[in-house]
Amino acid sequence: MDITAIESFRCKLGEGPVWDVAEQALYGTDLLARSIWRYDPVEDTHRSWSFADYTGSFALRETGGAIVALSSGLYLYDFATGAQRLIADVCAHDAQLQLNDGKVDRQGRFVVGSVHTSGTQALAAWHGVAADLAVRTLDRDVAVTNGPCWSPDGTVFYAADSMRGDIFAYDYDVADGRVSNRRVFTNTLALGGIPDGATVDAQGCLWTAICGGSKVVRYAPTGEIALTIAMPTPLISSVMFGGRDLDRLFVTSIDGEAAAREIPAAAANPVPSDLYSGAVFVIDGLGITGLPERRFAG
Repeated sequence: MDITAIESFRCKLGEGPVWDVAEQALYGTDLLARSIWRYDPVEDTHRSWSFADYTGSFALRETGGAIVALSSGLYLYDFATGAQRLIADVCAHDAQLQLNDGKVDRQGRFVVGSVHTSGTQALAAWHGVAADLAVRTLDRDVAVTNGPCWSPDGTVFYAADSMRGDIFAYDYDVADGRVSNRRVFTNTLALGGIPDGATVDAQGCLWTAICGGSKVVRYAPTGEIALTIAMPTPLISSVMFGGRDLDRLFVTSIDGEAAAREIPAAAANPVPSDLYSGAVFVIDGLGITGLPERRFAG
């Protein structure tokens, strides 16, 4: 196993990595830089697109462009022109709510969560966006949504409440995208950090970034730890399999000092920056493959 930091760019708060099979490129967000970025590992080139608001998450669309979860709402975005079209402002009822992590399910729906900026009040929720752009609330009673991902057959939805340290599993209705039977899959607080971004590999194991704990953990479908990887910076934020054979694990991270300047919850317990703060890492030699990510069908 080999862990390498990509040297060509850094993030303030890197999140939401998405490997696009069609383009053979890695996309992601930098919430604090208010941007979506794209990295081509073959050419070692990087570019980004900027927004006026925090970028919680996004997904590429089958028809081109992206669906973007900004702090001001859900938008359709055209990379070529920069045009934005509002779909819905699902957080308009509470000024302390904003959109956070999101991902596309196996059927092409976009599922996105919100976060309460206090970091403590369970007033956030998970929302599903269908191909016709209809938005439905899936679950409530969450403070900090993170790590949405699905089992290989799409029937189990995993999602974290980072404030609690819990990763939940739900039954997921592949026909209409509804969730039910929420239960605790695991809790990460004993590992020294909170669960952040996550993905599922081809064997059905869940990988999660332990933010504050300097590690990435692989869980068996039973919830037992199958592998722990120590990382060279503490604020590990998300994971995504990529590469031509989907056998490379990309890992994003956060610059703690940048986060402390802009996020009240982070300012309460600031984490000093280090040599690798905000880096995107590539882990090779795992001998494990991921699953291709769907584009948003809307």
